[in-house]
Order: sequence, then structure tokens, then C-alpha cells
Amino acid sequence: MLRFFATLLTLLTAASVSAQTVQPSQPPEASGDFVINSFHFSDGTTLPQVKLHYVTLGTPRRDSHGRVTNAVLLLHGTTGTGKAFLAAPMRRELFAPGQPLDASRYYIILPDGLGRGGSSKPSDGLRARFPHYGYNDVVAAQYQLVTQGLGVNHLRLVLGTSMGGMQTWIWGERYPDMMDGLMPIASQPIPMAGRNWFWRQMIVSAIRTDPDWHNGDYSQQPGQWVRTMPIFTLITQNPARMQLAAQTREAATQLYDSTVADARQFDANDVLYWFESSWDYNPEPELGRIKAKLYAVNFADDLINAADLKVMQRVMPTVHDARYVEIPETDRSYGHQTLAHPEVWKPYLIDLLNSLPAQ
Repeated sequence: MLRFFATLLTLLTAASVSAQTVQPSQPPEASGDFVINSFHFSDGTTLPQVKLHYVTLGTPRRDSHGRVTNAVLLLHGTTGTGKAFLAAPMRRELFAPGQPLDASRYYIILPDGLGRGGSSKPSDGLRARFPHYGYNDVVAAQYQLVTQGLGVNHLRLVLGTSMGGMQTWIWGERYPDMMDGLMPIASQPIPMAGRNWFWRQMIVSAIRTDPDWHNGDYSQQPGQWVRTMPIFTLITQNPARMQLAAQTREAATQLYDSTVADARQFDANDVLYWFESSWDYNPEPELGRIKAKLYAVNFADDLINAADLKVMQRVMPTVHDARYVEIPETDRSYGHQTLAHPEVWKPYLIDLLNSLPAQ
């Protein structure tokens, strides 16, 4: 999750979002890098090497035929990395003993998506000459990491939040026999358009027109575009939470200023690619290819995936063995950022896991 949410989230919840120290008695936790040679991008370009960083929790288990039975792939959002799932609420609500993805039972895979974190990205050196990857490229790289890098030939579950939710739909279509269950959270399986593409263009255009961007070949980070980044806070939080976090004009101004200041830590080219990379996202025509049990979870107060568009009601009948829920706005919801509060959506995860075929 973006560091510039720290001020807002601190005011909204007492739960710490720092990763807990893993105790020796806990299931193994490891990190590493997988290098893919001659990776072909959907824009027609090829890089001689692409690196995927990842963290794993737990240990893979195999049946008598060598099939992995307990692997879970978790996919993060646009502005995050796999570390988003290592935040204290996620560990407590999902991975702790007795929780639905208890790390003593499951082998949990947390990749940094292409273009982010420890994975290959424009700021590594190529800048704006880095291939213009799309979500399909990100998923293709994840697949190679899972199957070739980690030797996992089957997934019990693919779960993603926001961008990760969008990529969960793609996983289900491209690799329909790879997993038992799918849970896309805070996403809709339709192309980028309308308000969702509109607000992204505010950030993209601000970077491209920043006088210090120089077509991506800047010697120091451009400084003007960051003033548009608060649109991300505005679109991902519901009004009630923002009102609670900034109850006076002075507090709201301070929140805006701190959001702008914190955005300066990010590389402009990386951010540009983050928000443009959904250019190839359009799972709707192939939804019928999905075979795994699917449970889509959305939030009624999510402005990014507006419930009033009635997208889910229209598309879900075309998905085999699928359900969806739109969780209503309550005092426990945070707009799009409800995705960072697994205590809200965990019951639906439990429901999905209980419905999967026996291992």
C-alpha cells in the first residue's frame, strides 16, 4: 500500500500495518528473485531478463501424484507490492493459526508484480524505454514464477485485491485448469473506461506534461505531477472515512499536503507505467473459459468499481459456478480500501474455501 496513506490509515484504525517479526515457531517465511530469460511482452518487445521478486509463507505439500495441494497465490493492488499481504491485519486475520489461510497448512505465494517493488521496472535503468507492459504480461510473468521458479503445478486458490483482483480474472481465463478457487476482490471484469480510466489519466497526463519529465530521461525526479496523486486517496476512500480523518479545513489541508509530500518518494516513470498498464485489460469476452469456483467480492461504497453500474449483475451469469457479493457501506467499510481490512471480507473467503473440492 502507498506510504502516503499512512496519515489517513493511522487516524482510521489502531491496527498496525507494519509487518510482524516472524518467530522461530512460526511457519517458514522466505523471499527470493526469479529471473525469466527472453521474456516476450505483448507490445512486441523482448527483454533478455526479467526479474520477479517474491515472498513465500509455509511449505508446499504434494499428493501421491506429485500435485501441489496447498498453494495459494495472492496478488496485490496497483500501488502496492506483495508486502501488502504481510501487514499485521492480514497476518492476523488470514495467516495466523486457525485462520482461513493458516500458514502452517498453506503454501502462500506473494509476488511483486512486474513494474513494482523488487521486480523489474522502468526505474531499474531503462526508464521510458522499458516495454509498455500490460496486465496480461504481469500475469504471464507470475505464471512462470509459480510454475518454473517455485515448481508449483496447481493452486488451491488465487486471490487478488484491486489490480490483483483484475489479474485474478485473467488467471482464471488463461489457466482454467490451474486452480480450484478464485476470489477477485474490489474489481470488475470489464475494460478500463469511464471514471476509472478518467482519473488515471489525470495522473498519467500530469507526469507526461511535467516540465521536468523530459520524456522519461530526467536527471532528478519531476516535482509537479505529485500534486495530482491525492486523486488516488479521493477515489479509494469513502467520504465518511475522509471526514473522520480530516474534520477541519486545516486538517484536510494538512492531509493533502502530506499526501503530496509522500508521493515524492516514487519514481515518476514507475508510476506512469502503473496507471497505464491496464490498457490491455478486458476479461469480459472470455469469462466463459473460467472453470474454477469463483467468488467475487466488491464494496458498495467503492468509487473505482461503482456498484451503480450494475456490472456484476450483468456479467456474472456468464461465469460458470460463480457467485458475487457487494458488501454494503457500514461503519466497518472504507470504500475501495476496505480491501485492506480482511476482517470485513474474510467470511466470504471461508465460504469459498469450504465449497472447494476435497484436497
